[in-house]
Amino acid sequence: MNGVNKTLYIPLYGKSEVSKKNIILKDPTAEHIWEQEGFPLKGKSKSKWLAYYMGMRARVFDEWLHGMMQKYPEAVVLHIGCGMDSRIHRVGGNALWYDIDFEEVINERKKYYEETDTYHMIASDARDTSYLANMPTKQGIVVLEGISMYLKPEELEKMTADLAVHFDKIHILMDCYTTKAAKASKHKNPINDVGVTLVYGLDEPTRLSEAVSNTDDRLASFQFVKEHNMTPDEMVKELKGMEKAIFKSVFAGKLSKSLYRMYEFEK
Repeated sequence: MNGVNKTLYIPLYGKSEVSKKNIILKDPTAEHIWEQEGFPLKGKSKSKWLAYYMGMRARVFDEWLHGMMQKYPEAVVLHIGCGMDSRIHRVGGNALWYDIDFEEVINERKKYYEETDTYHMIASDARDTSYLANMPTKQGIVVLEGISMYLKPEELEKMTADLAVHFDKIHILMDCYTTKAAKASKHKNPINDVGVTLVYGLDEPTRLSEAVSNTDDRLASFQFVKEHNMTPDEMVKELKGMEKAIFKSVFAGKLSKSLYRMYEFEK
């Protein structure tokens, strides 16, 4: 796999680790895949702190998605940049669900996941949204976890606009680096350990919503909804002793939030 695709092993390892410790996120599929794959992570990418963070991030996405699926049971679910994530097992239900990633990722993914009448895997660059042509248009729920930072601002805007045009109603949750984090990532980021140094940041979510809404008259109602907390107190409390204190100070404090954010949008 190339550098960007190799980054999928970082959250996979994190989810596997917290699952084995029986904290934050239960993910036996991640445990199994990590045991089979054994990708040689090193340095910061294999730290327990990052594993806790990856587990919390995944659970926040899961809980948001579960709530949206309960509210809109007829919606189509898109997990773009799915990597080897087992969200379909953790949240799936009966929704029409599409996991989307690069061809080499999907080929690897098919070793562990099987398609059904309602679950499909699509091999596609996230920036190429031609796959939407074969999907229902009424309502979409979109998860963009760990992908926005690899897209140039204009690419993120176009992809988001294409999604919002296709669906009559849409709900999107994405995590984003800030520009400060993007600049620092060239020198100090766990993704450096798998050969990735070029990433992009988003400081003001309203800039994305305004850029998208200005691309097409049909998107006038596209808007930023709110920011989500990736390290909720109830999850941090699952850590013990000094680990909880250190994580709360370093990974759930002001410094972390100056580098990494999570935003919800809708139309």
